[in-house]
Formats: sequence, C-alpha cells, structure tokens
Amino acid sequence: MTTARRPATLDDVARVAGVSRSTASRVLAGNGFASPIARERVRTAADRLGYVPNPAARALVHGSGVRLLVAVAGTSPEVLDDSYVDQVVSAVARACAPHGLGVTLQWVPLDAPALLTRLTDDRAVAGLVLVNTTSALLDLVPRRLRRRTASIGIGSATVPSVDIDNASGTAALVRHLYASGRRRIVMVTGPRWLACADRSLQAYRRLLRDAGLPTREVVGDFTAARGRLAAREVLHRWPDTDAIVGISDATALGVIGQLRAERVRVPDDIAVTGFDDIPLASATDLTTASHPVRQIATAAATMVLQRCPEPGSSTMFPSAPVLRESA
Repeated sequence: MTTARRPATLDDVARVAGVSRSTASRVLAGNGFASPIARERVRTAADRLGYVPNPAARALVHGSGVRLLVAVAGTSPEVLDDSYVDQVVSAVARACAPHGLGVTLQWVPLDAPALLTRLTDDRAVAGLVLVNTTSALLDLVPRRLRRRTASIGIGSATVPSVDIDNASGTAALVRHLYASGRRRIVMVTGPRWLACADRSLQAYRRLLRDAGLPTREVVGDFTAARGRLAAREVLHRWPDTDAIVGISDATALGVIGQLRAERVRVPDDIAVTGFDDIPLASATDLTTASHPVRQIATAAATMVLQRCPEPGSSTMFPSAPVLRESA
C-alpha cells in the first residue's frame, strides 16, 4: 500500500529556504523586495520540493474563486478609458499571473454603488481592488472579502488603502509657483465626490491661506476636455491669473491647449502645472509631480494575494515635483 505524498505548500518552501512566508510569496509571485540570496534560496527550495501554485493561488489561502475584481467607481463608463485605469489593471494582472488568477474590470456607477454587492456575490471572485473609492463602496465590501480587499484611494476600519501622497506633491508645486513670483494661483480641482482628490485641494487652500492669498477654484474631472473649459472659465472670471494648478496632467494639457488658443503665453503670462507625470508630460515640457501608479496598484494587489492587509492601514507613496518649462 502506498501513501500519496501531499503537495508542497508555500509554508514548506519558506521553511526549507529559511525565510518568512511573505518573502517566499514575493519571490514566487515575482513582485516586491527580496534580497538576491533570499531569491536564490526560495527558488532552490521550490524546485527541490516540486512546489507549484494551483490555478487559483490555492484560492487565496483556502478561500474560493479564480479571479480578482478591479472595481472602478465613476459617473460614467468612460472612466474605464482613463490611462490610469489601464495602468492599474496591467499591474494587477502581472501580480496575479504567477498565481493563475484572472482579473476582471468593472465600472460601478456612482449613483448605483449596490452593483458591487451583486458583483462580489459571485463566488468566483477571490479578491477585490477598489479604485476611485467612495465611503458607500467601502460599506458594501462583504465580510468574506474583508481580508481580501484593498482600496486605491480612501480606506476604512476594515479595508486597507494605498495611494499617492498627492497632498505633498501638490504642495510642492504650489510652493514652486510662489517662489517663482506667482501670486494669483487658480486650481482646477478633481470632482467633489472623489474624497482622495480632496487632499490636493486642501493642500492648495492651506498654502494660499498661509501666504495671505485668495483661493480660486474651478471644478474639473481629470480630463483634457474639462481642462479646456476650465481655462476659459478662469480667463473670464479672473483675467489677472498668473498660474493654474491642474489636478492631473490631462487637465493641465487641456488648460494649456485652451490658453494657447486664446493667445495666452505659457509660462510667460500664466504658468501651468499638472500631476501624474504621464509620458506626454515630458514630451510637452509640462511641470508636474510624480505618481507611481503601477507600484501602487502592485502593492494593492499584493495585499489581496497575501491575504494579510492590516484592517484600517493606510500606505502613501511619495510624490516629487518634476520641473519643466510650463512653470
């Protein structure tokens, strides 16, 4: 009589390699930091034990499901066309690939957050990454996914969050504008419903208040089209404006396009800044702030895959100014 040998587990690999379980997971998933020595030990141990993750990443440690859901809140399905979302999905897919997990992208209407409940009722959903997160969405995360959910944006007592420190990035740009002599600074904000965008707005308000300057705000939506409309509004309401802070690079590029159409010189008459440092920002000499979207999305996916996010934790990636000719 023979006894079937049980398949090697991740814990077995970590024990034989002499590393922590999380280190072994990072090495085998191909993401996150691990020293060259640790990587070699883990790979040698995995080969020796014949370790092979099952098609569903062992169902995210004894859970169920075969795919990770990326749920993006927005006022319309056009939010899925944003290059930001493309980068998030690409990074999440790369993190999931070594585990045999698929990735599904879904728009959740801002006025119908309950759609998230129907989506997560599907037992094939093994984990959840929220994007453009609202409080309403956080409240709808089911109990079974509490340890398998991460938010890119705001979090809650039960859902950890990871995001860019856009407050410090925006503050650095406003300080740069002030140091260069700009005193009539307008901000094209993000939509009011997006709580994480409020951090940038509050940083702008705080710095101008401390400098004894008036705040001037126009509501935007991260698009170039709205940036063009915002620039027209700025010129009409405040013709003495000498700087415009865009909530995103797309917004700023729309602003610049409209200013030039109105024969306003950038940066001589009005300096313009963005946020994100997309590839087009370099090509157009746009002053902006860095935003490592792929790293942030990878961190969120890793939290879900390792099923070990700290409830209520918040991780902020730093943002640094990238100074070019537009400001």
